[in-house]
Amino acid sequence: MNLNTSEYNAFYQVYIDKTNKELSIIEGLKQQLDAVVLFYLSIAEEKHNYAYAEGKWSVKDVLLHIIDTERILAYRAMRIARQDKTPLVGFEQDDYVQHGFAKKRSMESLIEEYKSVRFATITLFASLNADALFSIGEASGFPISVRALGYIILGHEQHHNLIIKARYL
Repeated sequence: MNLNTSEYNAFYQVYIDKTNKELSIIEGLKQQLDAVVLFYLSIAEEKHNYAYAEGKWSVKDVLLHIIDTERILAYRAMRIARQDKTPLVGFEQDDYVQHGFAKKRSMESLIEEYKSVRFATITLFASLNADALFSIGEASGFPISVRALGYIILGHEQHHNLIIKARYL
């Protein structure tokens, strides 16, 4: 798979670089599902609300951020695939974390939400044909394709899970 750099904002390159280009979006989503569930279940309970520095998110905050971002990116993908030409605005991730109250939730409830969102994302991408995947819309003031959004979902999750492994555990 080769994404054309005209299909996404350069900001997302860091995420796209973390994806396995030999897998389809659907294969990648399915593989990550099992791996991520096992990863978060393996984190010791005393680390769930841990943040590696003042002002940084906790492990549970990061997982909720991954969930929220996947929901938003999948929503963008659906709108663009359905040929909605309305420009899509950005979102403020820190507001989502602040008002998501992940620290008050159990890790199990976050994992269940993650699985629900991931199943919905898999179902969405499985329903799309090639024309829909190559559709381009506008998000945060830049062109973006549906397939780029799929790979950004994969890479964004990988990015944050690597940070957790490096700085939290």
